[in-house]
Amino acid sequence: MAYQEEEQVRLRRQRSKYAIALAMQGRWREAVAANEEIIRSFPNDVDAYNRLGRAYIELGEYSQAKEAYGRAIELDSYNVIAQKNLRRLSYLGEAVVGSEADSDRAEPQHFIEETGKAGVVDLYHLAPREILARMVAGDRVYLKIDGSGLTVENGRGEYLGQVEPKHGQRLIKLMAGGNQYTAAIVSSTEDRVAVIIREVYQDPSQAGQLSFPSKGVEGLRPYLSDKMLRRELEYMEALAEESIEDETIDNQE
Repeated sequence: MAYQEEEQVRLRRQRSKYAIALAMQGRWREAVAANEEIIRSFPNDVDAYNRLGRAYIELGEYSQAKEAYGRAIELDSYNVIAQKNLRRLSYLGEAVVGSEADSDRAEPQHFIEETGKAGVVDLYHLAPREILARMVAGDRVYLKIDGSGLTVENGRGEYLGQVEPKHGQRLIKLMAGGNQYTAAIVSSTEDRVAVIIREVYQDPSQAGQLSFPSKGVEGLRPYLSDKMLRRELEYMEALAEESIEDETIDNQE
């Protein structure tokens, strides 16, 4: 492959990694600019359009997000990421312009496993789709005791779902005893929301009481890493790497 072609491949890979890094840091306005720059140089880059769409969703600029994902579908009609997010956007209605200051993201350390203190639970009795559609992996959420149940709300105070009683009742007792918890979205789809809950303070009166026992808690999964949070962006990066490699092989042939 000619030097000029190699340089183009290197430049595209470098810019893609930079755009992904911006997204992982929640710097969405900068991510928009970075992906738009990639598209100017590589107008058929499906992954750049997907990243651009994700950035616009995070900024609350849904009409622009639809345009970006729509372009990705034009280039790749079977693109799973674009299809999924266009379905999500269909529940959101007209565009609502937001800002980075409106985002409420959990810190990366929230997703680090700590045996007995963090666990992932599925929510049930879910909120309407148009509310869930605004939630993405990494969004901070809040626990609220509601009678005998433990519910989860977003930063706007909107109900998202309820923690299953077998987990919620144990956490309610610990919260009543003085324990404190934080929570964040692990994954959110049309019909399933998973949340990681982390103990951040244990009251002395609760000493020896595990928030998330490793045994005897059916359906509770310790969160092993931040892979779920990173999965979509890393999948995009993997696709970008594969497409670049394919181009390299084609050019060599």
